Amino acid sequence: MTDNFNFEDAIKDAIDEAFRERGHTNILIAGATGVGKSTLINAIFQGNFATTGQGRPVTQTTREIKKDGVPLSIFDSRGLEIADFSDTINELKSFLSERRQESDPNKHIHVAWVCIMEDSRRVQPAEEQLIEILSDYGIPVVAVISKARQDKINGQSFQSTVQSMLPLAKNVIRVRALPEEDDDGNVKPAMGLKELVELTVQLVPEGHKRAFTAAQKVNIKLKKNQSHIIVTSAATSAAGVALVPIPFADAVAIVPIQFGMLAGITSVFGLSYNEGFLSALVSCIATGAGGTLIGRAVVSNLLKLVPGGGSIAGGTIAAATAAAITTAFGEAYIATLVFLFTRNNGEPPTPEEVVRTFKQQYVTG
Repeated sequence: MTDNFNFEDAIKDAIDEAFRERGHTNILIAGATGVGKSTLINAIFQGNFATTGQGRPVTQTTREIKKDGVPLSIFDSRGLEIADFSDTINELKSFLSERRQESDPNKHIHVAWVCIMEDSRRVQPAEEQLIEILSDYGIPVVAVISKARQDKINGQSFQSTVQSMLPLAKNVIRVRALPEEDDDGNVKPAMGLKELVELTVQLVPEGHKRAFTAAQKVNIKLKKNQSHIIVTSAATSAAGVALVPIPFADAVAIVPIQFGMLAGITSVFGLSYNEGFLSALVSCIATGAGGTLIGRAVVSNLLKLVPGGGSIAGGTIAAATAAAITTAFGEAYIATLVFLFTRNNGEPPTPEEVVRTFKQQYVTG
């Protein structure tokens, strides 16, 4: 069986499957000029998204922002400050209808953020109407109070006012995308970003949670938790393959499962990956792990599959061993990525950094 195993094809198949399962998330963000939409987008999503992403108009008042390697589209809708915005509303309705009729769920609008600046201290009729329309199309809406500085003035909470005036919104979140210094020189830290991310991921359809998790950068724990699910699934699958002990030389059915696990974790963290990256990751484990991480028998098996790796060990692998190996492998990779993303304030490290750090901390260390 090992003679028919193609290492490169297995890596490519794992990447293709991870990309397909991750999907794509689409967020509509609306608000008057100056409400801070671009700042909010850049604060939450990887790669300075609103500034470096590519934008294209989809209507006269809405543009789609995308960025290579990030499974996200932001649809930035403008024009809410216009007194007579009937044309804007009609365009938006037509756009939402087209998207809802798409057979590909990756093209649907999955959630909307309607931004209201706290300093304005009022909800505009346009914002009320917009949320009603979005709700009619089945799109969950979060009302985002942006540039949050002071919720209560004269005992009146603006957040409570927004909640009462926009009952169709799933929730109202106050955010401050960037730290701000007040007149006394005191710095108020950014706030509300994790809460907005946690609420949004609950509202995004199940098949698109991985994409949103990958695109956002403020909640690394969310990436970690999604990755744990992938590891658990892979360990269960590996144990299933090995329920009946099989010759290790024929145990290559477990290896694609582990490739798929690696690709899935990589996709959830929002890394830009390819065949060369996963091949280098597996190769560094196979050639450097010895008996420290996944055991000499597994290393020998991987060496057989990695081109130029070496010879194969004999023996068998049982279900418990297969599950334990797969779990240790996956959890060590997650720990590497958590360390690097935390160090980089949520921004992705380079593939070279990932391979080097994994090898230093969990293979040769």
